[in-house]
Amino acid sequence: MIEIDGQSWVSEPLGADMRRLWRVDEVVWEGDTAYQHVLIGRTSQGVSLFCDDDRQSTEFSQLVYHEAMLVPGFLLAANLDRVLIIGSSEGVASQLAVAAGATRVDHVDIDEECVRICAEHLPYGYTSAELPELERGDGPITLHYADGIGFLDQAPPEGYDLVVVDLPDERADDADGQHNRLYGLEFLQRCQTVLAPGGVVAFQAGCPTVWRNETLIRSYNRFRSVFESVTYFGSDEHEWAFLFGRAEPVDDPTNLMLENLPNSEYQPRTIDDASLIGCTVPPFSVRNQD
Repeated sequence: MIEIDGQSWVSEPLGADMRRLWRVDEVVWEGDTAYQHVLIGRTSQGVSLFCDDDRQSTEFSQLVYHEAMLVPGFLLAANLDRVLIIGSSEGVASQLAVAAGATRVDHVDIDEECVRICAEHLPYGYTSAELPELERGDGPITLHYADGIGFLDQAPPEGYDLVVVDLPDERADDADGQHNRLYGLEFLQRCQTVLAPGGVVAFQAGCPTVWRNETLIRSYNRFRSVFESVTYFGSDEHEWAFLFGRAEPVDDPTNLMLENLPNSEYQPRTIDDASLIGCTVPPFSVRNQD
């Protein structure tokens, strides 16, 4: 953090020569895990999580983010029984998958300490009291502290109906970084191979703003090289975009989501029919690359 006028601020990198400041009114927890620097603090958006100075989630906007990442996948998948979630330390994604009808959710996160810190201090997602049961797999969610790449070797033979990869944004200047490995083409192809028929792979894919869209363009091109059907969903109330891939061609993914929404076991609070229609066209600069 930095000090300005006697107040503490997180300086969040947005891209080349760009940063955003978050005033932190109270530090709830701060320290280094084996993989990253973690800060949980009170901001104007409530209790907020930062990893290596990147805002990951806030009490105010986390549901908007998580529904944008998950709901299109819920609606595009042919079934929703077995779900794999990689990253997403807070645990909200796993909870929403169960609410949508999944009976087996494998949640894989390499940073055990971060998961425990989030459970102790965030007012959303897992709680500390729930972790022992999740780690034992006594319910529909089993929490694994493991590398996402290696864990794909443990996929059930019948495959996953939905694979969700929720990581900090890809970093162009750190190609060999821990989480950057999971953005590569090879890992995306491996995710595709563990899908059940009609299964979907979902990725946090970057920011659609024209001054920050390099990672989104890279993700978009990778998805189009791997999947027959690629669906874009850019949250209209957040700054992140998400991509959803199915191995089989889907003639009209938006219409499929509209048809499935009324009967979905999970009824979103921040996405409706108009959202599905209005947020599924990729930005002009993504659709029209030089």
